Amino acid sequence: MLTEVNATRYVTPLREGGSLPGIVEADNLGTYVMKFTGAGQGRKTLVAEVICGELARRLGLRVPELVTIQLDPVIGLSEPDEEVQDLLKASGGLNLGMDYLPGSIGFDPLAYEVDAAEAGRVVWFDALINNVDRSWRNPNLLVWHGDLWLIDHGATMIWHHNWPTAQASAAKPYNASDHALAAFAPDIASAAAALAPLVTEELLAAVVADVPDEWLAGEPGFDTTDALRRAYAEPLLARAASIHERIVFDAPARTRPSQAPGWLADRLTPRPDRAKSTNDKDGVK
Repeated sequence: MLTEVNATRYVTPLREGGSLPGIVEADNLGTYVMKFTGAGQGRKTLVAEVICGELARRLGLRVPELVTIQLDPVIGLSEPDEEVQDLLKASGGLNLGMDYLPGSIGFDPLAYEVDAAEAGRVVWFDALINNVDRSWRNPNLLVWHGDLWLIDHGATMIWHHNWPTAQASAAKPYNASDHALAAFAPDIASAAAALAPLVTEELLAAVVADVPDEWLAGEPGFDTTDALRRAYAEPLLARAASIHERIVFDAPARTRPSQAPGWLADRLTPRPDRAKSTNDKDGVK
């Protein structure tokens, strides 16, 4: 089970995210990015965050620690933004927290080099969970202490929004053409050989067990939370065996220039084919 903590102070909203997550401090002295049950996407977003985040961790990918956070809405009364206050009022009880990585910076594919092996593992994992939100438009990747970290898995396993069509939806290919790491020649075959055997019934049972019962209760079509947990595990188990054969790389929708300022490019590891053009632009010879 995930560690449970209590929110002690609401620090600030993060307006980059569509669900309006916020930074909170907790009674274990930790600082977390908090995602709320009262947000527009609802509790299924939090279920996806737990299942996919904990699965990634067990497969050896870097994901910030996840915790559940008890929230008393009273801690947000001093927040002047009415939208934030309404969100806090609607989210009393158990919410989700992601360890805040101080000093981390957003991944830029034109400023940071990722080797083919790591790129392959991330693309294969995103294909497994059908992550539609790891494109160059919105990578949902952080660089922290020189390492790549995966965040924000709420837009995954889209079949859980319509369970009657889950089997057909889970059988579809994964289009990685616009994936944030597509340009790094991801080694999908090696990733599949290493990771697919790890995705077992036992592993998935352990992962889905981390989801709090109250986020699963009352799902239409399921008499028990155990039945719903099995429904989450089954498509992932089936996809793990063959999804590497159904990852599609077409031409990306379009390209874009790097958004990284000069100081950021200097701190990150430049891609070899970009180094000269970046230095010329910054006036470095």
